[in-house]
Amino acid sequence: MDFSLFYFADESQDEKDRYRLLMEGARFADTHGFTAVWTPERHFHPFGGGYPNPALTGAAVAAITEHIAVRAGSVVAPLHSPVRIAEEWAVVDNLSHGRVGVSFASGWHSGDFALRPENYADRKQVCADTVDTVRRLWRREEIDLVDGAGEPVRVRTYPAPVQPDLPVWLTTSGSVETFRAAGRMGVGVLTHLLGQSLDELAVGIAEYRRCFTPAHDGPGDAPAPRGGHVVLMLHTFVGTDRDTVRDVVHKPFSDYLRSSIRLSERTATGAGTQDGDLRPEDVDFLVEQSFNRYFETSGLFGTVEDAETFVRGLRAAGVDEIACLIDFVGDTDVVLNGLEHLDELRRRCAD
Repeated sequence: MDFSLFYFADESQDEKDRYRLLMEGARFADTHGFTAVWTPERHFHPFGGGYPNPALTGAAVAAITEHIAVRAGSVVAPLHSPVRIAEEWAVVDNLSHGRVGVSFASGWHSGDFALRPENYADRKQVCADTVDTVRRLWRREEIDLVDGAGEPVRVRTYPAPVQPDLPVWLTTSGSVETFRAAGRMGVGVLTHLLGQSLDELAVGIAEYRRCFTPAHDGPGDAPAPRGGHVVLMLHTFVGTDRDTVRDVVHKPFSDYLRSSIRLSERTATGAGTQDGDLRPEDVDFLVEQSFNRYFETSGLFGTVEDAETFVRGLRAAGVDEIACLIDFVGDTDVVLNGLEHLDELRRRCAD
């Protein structure tokens, strides 16, 4: 099992040095055998709000590291020109000497599409078309566009990337059809347990493997002998005592979940709505239920031994890499100290 770090902090808290954990965590990962650092794309809401452009945060990570992969989790493809995606990530590929990878998402929050409202209705098809175009541009192919005078023009993007092929993943919240689509495209899968159980995840992975048609072995230089590459995002905090870990994470993770619920409410009631119909006591109930589920069955919480048992089960289900979401605890020093225990877990699960 490979281990990576994933960042998706809620911005409701006032953080004077908001990117310290990103940078110091990346340095730790780079010198301790972790696989990658992932940063997301989020807009117009505190939940994940510190990461509007993963190419920017990826460039910062690339500049201070030497070994780990620098990845986007995820570029919301329908919000952008494929030309700009190819250009920006080619820069990061050069800065990192060939360590980038990109997971693409079709998007789910209608409010995000204030950037490109015309793409919301057909966002899944636009995502697939964008991925195809970015991959072609990355391989130094020319594409047809229309210039400012309305004339057809053929363009090739610059700079040339270091890697001959862009390592690509497709992000899914659990849709089996998206697993199948990723397999048919010959790309990896980035997923989570927010909208699916472990049993459902195993079904999706099995369908992905069944449909997988590789263009090459797998994303990047890492071979994928089972066909494809599955990355699972998991909220993570590992320590020496399970009860102590629960005490440390209960309030900050509950606040994090509360922000996520409010974001989902806005999706259901309209992007311009500040609050949905849930009463405060309803939100409290949902937060506590969600916390218990994540802590007991859907996250890497507790001792190294607790987490190791869970990881073995994920490996059996077909997961290749765990992207550890670490930035939901507001105290940066506490999180950084906990990385030593996460590294012990990584070493135990390296076989």
